[in-house]
Amino acid sequence: MKEEIGSHPVWNWPYVGEVHADVLLTTWIVMLLALVFFAFIGASYGKGKNVTKLQATFEGTTEYLADLAVGTLGRNGEPFVPLFVAIFFFIFLLNQVGFMPLKQLGLPFGGSPTADLNTTTALAIVVFVLIQIVGITRKGFGSFKHLIQPFPYLLPLNIVEEILRPATLALRLFFNIFVGELLLFVVASIISSHIVVGTFNLSIAAAVFPFLLQFFNFFVGGLQAFVFTLLTIVYMSSAVAEEH
Repeated sequence: MKEEIGSHPVWNWPYVGEVHADVLLTTWIVMLLALVFFAFIGASYGKGKNVTKLQATFEGTTEYLADLAVGTLGRNGEPFVPLFVAIFFFIFLLNQVGFMPLKQLGLPFGGSPTADLNTTTALAIVVFVLIQIVGITRKGFGSFKHLIQPFPYLLPLNIVEEILRPATLALRLFFNIFVGELLLFVVASIISSHIVVGTFNLSIAAAVFPFLLQFFNFFVGGLQAFVFTLLTIVYMSSAVAEEH
């Protein structure tokens, strides 16, 4: 099966137009598996005296994100801890699923949905709109007061900065995950092309790189999920911060 980077099978939806079928399928499957997995984690509590490694890992990550949110936002950040935890784990799973050879096996789904700019843009817009809604709900239109701080004449620059926030969220996540998949594609192409330079078989030598790239991409996927969550927490601070 020949694969092209950036190409997607499409569905044509009324009033929407073309959507990337494989990206949507993969996202829905990840959401379903995540719900089943976390339901299993929740149901496993109380069934044993000892905490399993899986439970300890999940608890440690959740507590760290909760401490980070409360430390940044104060007590006002406590209601949003489940949101930040959900964002981190959801993006982490979306990042990692692309490193399984699902498309190569002929399945109609696979690849990291976050390697598609449509996905990262949608995530960034949801976060941006949510922050605006929270700010207006808590402070009214006074939530936009930060746009004229520290000086009113900085209003145009602050507006541009505010608008660029979702753009930077989307592009940072997209490029980091897309490059990881691109590297795997390049290495796979070298291996399948049977390239020999003199007596040196480059294709055989390159066969070890996918395993190394998997570890690297796992780290990058986790890091980018954390960065997206961290920036969401930081951006949320303007909406929930106490007035002094």
